[in-house]
Amino acid sequence: MKVLIVYWHPEPQSFNHAMLETAEKALRDAGHEVQVSDLLAMDFQAASTRANFTTVADAGFFKQQAEETHATEVAGFAPELEAEMANMEWCDLMIMQFPLWWFGLPAVMKGWVDRVFAMGRIYGGGKIYETGTMRGKQAMLSLTTGGLAPIYESDGFNGDINGILRPIHRGILQFVGFDVLAPEIVYGPARIGDEERRAALARYAERLRAIESEAPIEVGRY
Repeated sequence: MKVLIVYWHPEPQSFNHAMLETAEKALRDAGHEVQVSDLLAMDFQAASTRANFTTVADAGFFKQQAEETHATEVAGFAPELEAEMANMEWCDLMIMQFPLWWFGLPAVMKGWVDRVFAMGRIYGGGKIYETGTMRGKQAMLSLTTGGLAPIYESDGFNGDINGILRPIHRGILQFVGFDVLAPEIVYGPARIGDEERRAALARYAERLRAIESEAPIEVGRY
């Protein structure tokens, strides 16, 4: 299986980075091909501008979707975006590794989506959801939270984690055709001990060694 890991965290010594390293090793040891897009190391820029493109459809007015459609037709994406789109098209499984910030993706990870999920190339022309360009591929969120698990339950302080992640699961991943696997969540790694952190990494490695046998989860439309 070909696996793309898209990663961002501002601290290379973080538990999030340990999850990245654990995933790489477990997947490679299981015989899978792995590519990593380390957005921090790449200094990936979050904001969408004309720098997304080497071509121009309309010099007088910038409409990103129109420029994306044109770039799709004439191979006009900036090299760093072309490489990320090619990685998505290459993979069988995409893992997004990140810290949950403000109930969503950190800015750079969201910017990666904004810039790489281009109209014409990754979606559009009727190619969404069940007919999306990523149909037949799987995607999984792997993340850490600041708080412990009880506050992310349905009756917890922050509410159901499934509801929090739904805009990513449904509005980003399923939208372009991915089947979504259950998220890998480590709650409050800064609030637990070394033994618990090591156990969490061991469980993640064990899961990834058998990832090919997992079935997608039901996200639902509502």
